[in-house]
Amino acid sequence: MELVLISVAFSFGWAAQRCLLPPLVGFLVAGFVLHALGYQSTTAITTLSDLGVILLLFTIGLKLDVKSLLSKEIWGGATLHNLLSSLWFILALMALKWLGLTVLHDLSLGQISLLAFALSFSSTVFAVKSLEEKGGMNATYGKLAIGVLIMQDIFAVLFLTASKGEWPQWYAFALLALPLIRPLLYRLFDQVGHGEMLVLFAMFLALVVGAGLFELVGLKGDLGALILGILLSGHARASEMSKSLFNLKELFLICFFLNIGLEQTPTWTGLGIAALLMLLLPVKGAIYYGIFYGFKFRIRTTLLATLSLFNFSEFGLIVTGLAYKQGWLPGEMMVVMAFAVSLSFILAAPINQWGSRWYRQHSGQLKEWTPEQLHYKDKMIDLGKAEVLVLGMGRVGTGAYDEITQYYGNIAIGVDIRRDTIESQTAQGRNVIRGDASDSDFWDRIFSRNRIRLVLVAMPNQEANQQAIEQLRHSGFTGKVAAVAKYADDIESLTSLGADAVFNIYREAGGGFARDVLSHFGHHIESPKI
Repeated sequence: MELVLISVAFSFGWAAQRCLLPPLVGFLVAGFVLHALGYQSTTAITTLSDLGVILLLFTIGLKLDVKSLLSKEIWGGATLHNLLSSLWFILALMALKWLGLTVLHDLSLGQISLLAFALSFSSTVFAVKSLEEKGGMNATYGKLAIGVLIMQDIFAVLFLTASKGEWPQWYAFALLALPLIRPLLYRLFDQVGHGEMLVLFAMFLALVVGAGLFELVGLKGDLGALILGILLSGHARASEMSKSLFNLKELFLICFFLNIGLEQTPTWTGLGIAALLMLLLPVKGAIYYGIFYGFKFRIRTTLLATLSLFNFSEFGLIVTGLAYKQGWLPGEMMVVMAFAVSLSFILAAPINQWGSRWYRQHSGQLKEWTPEQLHYKDKMIDLGKAEVLVLGMGRVGTGAYDEITQYYGNIAIGVDIRRDTIESQTAQGRNVIRGDASDSDFWDRIFSRNRIRLVLVAMPNQEANQQAIEQLRHSGFTGKVAAVAKYADDIESLTSLGADAVFNIYREAGGGFARDVLSHFGHHIESPKI
């Protein structure tokens, strides 16, 4: 059974990819098609789906700056959106009921309010996958969207806990002592090494220490995984752990999207109501846009954060399912919500891909805040007198920066989007600033006032490298651009976007290794005898 499900999921995912859509759209469609053919979800698929969500929240925690949740644009924006969005859906659903919509006719105001609350959430799973594909997880708009989603997840967990009519066990207060064991976790982290032990340690933390402990005391396991990730986010190897889980998490999340279609019996009525709900979705997006813009973020940041949240949520399915089990909502609402979530994913996927392109074409027609008014996280950037710009200060970027500095002096400046990377690099004496290289406004601001002659593109995400070069050339930069690539087909794509030189990092590493060895032995290596 599972082999059939996986085979069909692959086929539809591949077809969606060939149509220039994210594979997750294909997985969703595959679920509905399989259900129509009589297939049902299995225990294995459901378990893997749950594991995918837990690992997703754990990796979010590993990348999260917990201080960001305390900023007013995060907690204030999430709270305000939840209230305004719920109010909008209440009014809209009451209007549809008044117009005689059969499914809503027998629902009370309390039931409609509960459904509106479920519709107010946006999907964490969809947003994170979309941001990872675009290389925007650490961009300003990505962090803004993720912060709001985490607050929404907290709201949902509180609701789910309260709705069960059962408070957590009294000893749940012991979880407040978790920060005290962080030194022990850090010591273990230092000793597990790399490879499979690092992956196993991450699984142990997410599933046993995080999800397991929280479920033991009557709290949701997803929240525990998120908190464990946050506790470890300050470790120097947190990023390595997150990357080690990437493929495993992606595989499990395929089951999540497949499961949405497999679990519900589709009906024409449910599809029709879901289509009506899709007509209400733009107002939900407009509320996001108004809130983010009101906090004085740039239009691009506001737009891309809004598009990342322009969907209905899997938490809406969970809330609706619990309400059905409690007898608060009819079973038809489960079908409606499943269709609404799926249709919103299918709509949001191409919109997210085209968002940056649309902004570049229409940015001149949009009213922007003045530089002095902008939110401090979205301020303009001055590179001073630098002549060489290094994008991405990981191992490759740092090596390039040091080599240039050694031979030509302090003419380089590094750019990275991770705060911890910038703090570490600055502490070591390097000139590094924070910026989003995939942001078109970033390039427009920089090249109106600097002397940059060479740009080295060395970010670990290939999609981000492509976007950076595309934005760079689009801004009118005529200097030299060099980039790194991992695979042969990446070289062609980067060159076509405007890179003057592209270097395969594995080939260059091998060549550098051979040169260093020959230099070390003075070229006096005896030829092998045959």
